[in-house]
Amino acid sequence: MNYILRNIFSNLGVFPGKNTMNDDLCSLIRELRISPTQHDLIRVGPSGDGGYLIPDDLNGIKYCFSPGVADCSDFEKDMASRGMQVYLADKSVEKPAVENNSFNFIKKFISSQNSEKKGLITMDNWVQEQLPEFANDPSCEGILQMDIEGSEYEVLHNVSNGLLEKFRIIIIEFHKLHQLADRFSFSLLAPAFRKLLMSHVVIHIHPNNNRRVLKIHGLEIPATMEFTFLRSDRMIAGGKVSSYPHPLDAKCISNKQDVLLPRCWQPKL
Repeated sequence: MNYILRNIFSNLGVFPGKNTMNDDLCSLIRELRISPTQHDLIRVGPSGDGGYLIPDDLNGIKYCFSPGVADCSDFEKDMASRGMQVYLADKSVEKPAVENNSFNFIKKFISSQNSEKKGLITMDNWVQEQLPEFANDPSCEGILQMDIEGSEYEVLHNVSNGLLEKFRIIIIEFHKLHQLADRFSFSLLAPAFRKLLMSHVVIHIHPNNNRRVLKIHGLEIPATMEFTFLRSDRMIAGGKVSSYPHPLDAKCISNKQDVLLPRCWQPKL
């Protein structure tokens, strides 16, 4: 089957292989449902693509790591204005979109391997090279914001649990979520989520309106979604269940119809 046909079928939720079992898909989505928190959510970055909702729990965080720069650095600028040192990485650009004395940029892709020739570096090596005191001091905490166009899964498989646990807050835009419907792809994507859930909980999800919603087994799966995780030891459960979208949410693409968060991803009432 050629690439064009394969892409068309995958967008429709039809795969050459076997579809994911209903119980497996339902179980993962239940694990990824939003957990209400008493922390207020604040918006960091622009009102649109590149802006994210995070818990108002930033006191004591000195470092922000942000793989994936592209053409917007407003989130990172906001973190710098809060007194954080910001570390950015992206081989596809020459420098961040804005200049800031608190920015530390490397022209490399964060990956599952290290290669000077290809411009690749693992998350653990990046942190160790750029900020060894963060990697080695148990008292240091950071925030991680990652938007790397589908490479997030290989990076999460590769990163050490110890490093993940040093990030109090993690924001990741997950791509190709419609491939959860394919049994083989599910076996690669689901463990990345479950690795995060070992130390963090989901407190907010915002669908990107760049693509439509896939329906399978009665479940709705937006193709791209922004997840906000809070480390479990910082979680204050029992907050009021928010309406969805959250009042601070904004469409990623302003001139396209919004994609609302399907009910199966929301907190269970």
